[in-house]
Amino acid sequence: MPNVRDMGLVLIGFFESLVRLLFWRPDVIFTKGGYVCLPVGMAAKVLKIPLVIHDSDAHPGLTNRILAKWATSIGTGAPLKYYAYPESISKYVGIPVDEAFRKLSAQEKNQAKQNIGVDTKRPLLVITGGGLGAKRLNDAAALSLSKLLSVCSVVLISGTKQYDELRSLTPHNNDKFQLHAFISRNMAEFLGAADVVVARAGATTILELAALATPTVLVPNGYLTGGHQLKNAAAYAENGAVKVIDEHALDTDVTLLFSTVKLLLSNNAERHTMGQKFHAFSRPDAAKDMAAMIIEAAKQA
Repeated sequence: MPNVRDMGLVLIGFFESLVRLLFWRPDVIFTKGGYVCLPVGMAAKVLKIPLVIHDSDAHPGLTNRILAKWATSIGTGAPLKYYAYPESISKYVGIPVDEAFRKLSAQEKNQAKQNIGVDTKRPLLVITGGGLGAKRLNDAAALSLSKLLSVCSVVLISGTKQYDELRSLTPHNNDKFQLHAFISRNMAEFLGAADVVVARAGATTILELAALATPTVLVPNGYLTGGHQLKNAAAYAENGAVKVIDEHALDTDVTLLFSTVKLLLSNNAERHTMGQKFHAFSRPDAAKDMAAMIIEAAKQA
């Protein structure tokens, strides 16, 4: 029944999109994927309006796979080898990220540690599960906290849902440990100050960390649509740019987070190599390149 309902909603959306596009008469349509883009892209095809799509994830979603058949041009977040799109209309542009996400010098990294209030003489681990947090990451961090603090300072960005629980289990914020529910303004400074980051494998998060050249351990969420975080993580891991932990392994091996982080912190050469390989995926001109593709497509209207 949900599939039948969704098909009905797409059909309704298609006719609504036709009416609006006939009224607006845009020179080009730009979509980013997700089912809400499907009726708009279909209407663009019928009205012969140039369609440009961008695919952030290393594995295309269903909507983009459908719309790609009618697209004028396609921008991708990962190298083209991870997509089945026609190479003649596709370009690897990366993902636009805030310019604050950039590779820091050793002096700038030290200053960032001072700014966020952690001990500048200790390595820093930042753990983040994204805006909503990630329970397995939070639980693993709490269970391993005493061991982690023996080798590094820790900033845990928990998300709001589990913050109160973790606040009752962890020390008050100090220069060796900080717990935050959410960081809204200076996330680039926190991630840039880190010697190692443990994070989910969302496409934008990955490219922000790549821009920072931060040694990273990805813990992908395998339950999201199409397993796209698993595929995102695998795309970068196969190039030696990141380490990957299966989140289910955190349930059975409570030492896994600590052992992985400790191994990285003890090997400066490996961290440097990982950072360099990761930074190679950074695309500082992603926004300009994507805009240029949109403008070029509009000229064909």
